[in-house]
Amino acid sequence: MSILPSSRRTAAVAFILVVAMLDIVAMGIVIPVLPPLIEAFAGSTAQAGVINGVFVALWALMQFIASPVIGTLSDQVGRRPVILISTAGLAADYLLMAVAPNLWWLALGRMIAGVTSASFTTVYAYMADITPPEGRARGYGLVGAAFSAGFVAGPLLGGVLGEVSPRAPFWVAAALSAVTFFYGLFVLPESLPADRRMRFTWRRANPFGALTLLRSHPELSGLAVVNFLLYFAHHVFSAVFVLYAAHRYGWSPWTVGVLLALAGALDMLVQGVLVGRAVKRFGDRATMIFGLFGGAVGLACMGLAPTGLLFALALLPNALWGLAMPTLLSLMTQRVSESEQGQLQGANMSVASVAGVLSPMFFGTVYAVSIGDAALLPLPGAAFLIAALVLLAAALLGWIVARRAWRAADASPATGEDGRGPM
Repeated sequence: MSILPSSRRTAAVAFILVVAMLDIVAMGIVIPVLPPLIEAFAGSTAQAGVINGVFVALWALMQFIASPVIGTLSDQVGRRPVILISTAGLAADYLLMAVAPNLWWLALGRMIAGVTSASFTTVYAYMADITPPEGRARGYGLVGAAFSAGFVAGPLLGGVLGEVSPRAPFWVAAALSAVTFFYGLFVLPESLPADRRMRFTWRRANPFGALTLLRSHPELSGLAVVNFLLYFAHHVFSAVFVLYAAHRYGWSPWTVGVLLALAGALDMLVQGVLVGRAVKRFGDRATMIFGLFGGAVGLACMGLAPTGLLFALALLPNALWGLAMPTLLSLMTQRVSESEQGQLQGANMSVASVAGVLSPMFFGTVYAVSIGDAALLPLPGAAFLIAALVLLAAALLGWIVARRAWRAADASPATGEDGRGPM
């Protein structure tokens, strides 16, 4: 339950949503200009593609290492100082990249960004602190909607600023992060009281030690695998979407940007509006499984769409995917104590980071062997179809885990937070 008075809790929720949106806006702003900047340093498009892939992997690797440390640290010192230090660090990092003289400095900037962006774990833990268990799916849905809003605005703003100067988006990203820091300095209250804190230990904070928490309960470990599969499938977009859209439908970068903005807007609608209503009527588990199934249908339609119009229409069922993440996180938070919320979110981010390292390489390889006259797998949309199968596997596993928990409910008179037995 929230420990804050209602007025301060409202301010805290508002701040967390602003943090989530501004952080994603700041990240999204640099998307249109970072690859060209890398190309300018590298000297060739082919080499730039390889280096950009390495930068993505570096960012994900640093998230894997830093997320459990930051999450566990927030369990000891509180959420407020961790969030503020991370936003200040992100501002400094964008300043570094704005003046970076070569690729080595850019690489250092991406590594620092991976560390500071790991504060997302604390954002989710903060929301768990101030939200009762039965309201967490809706709370996480609001955070997801804020992320989506940032994803809509960021790349579009970055494209406009990139026309002025390839360095301009980095300066604006630094300014946005600085605004977030000063806003939080005056507005953000602490959410974790001293009597609910847990001592920091490296056993809990190292990436592999943090993952032991996910093995502490059969249902929790099963949901962690669902989380991995969800993120693994999602990276098909970052790996091949732009290349696939240009190759199969002849779309320009502007068209791709507009479609990405549309996808972000749909996701914002689903997570910000539909999640709370769906959970209230159907519960966390059913909503999660339905969301995973809807995402699988959307991905399959994308992989099979013969025209760009049908591909765009496939965004509608794919948007139901947004129902899955908030409810999955809600179910997982109900399996650990209040003092372990930061560690849980750190472990979740580590799982996502592993998917972020492996998935782009996998789907990039699938795409490479599925196009061209001598394609080993002559189906251009193969990557999307495989991603659909991954989501179907996640939905099936989620159903099995839920069924196991439902049976366990027969041994206890308690009722879970989603109104359908303990989870």
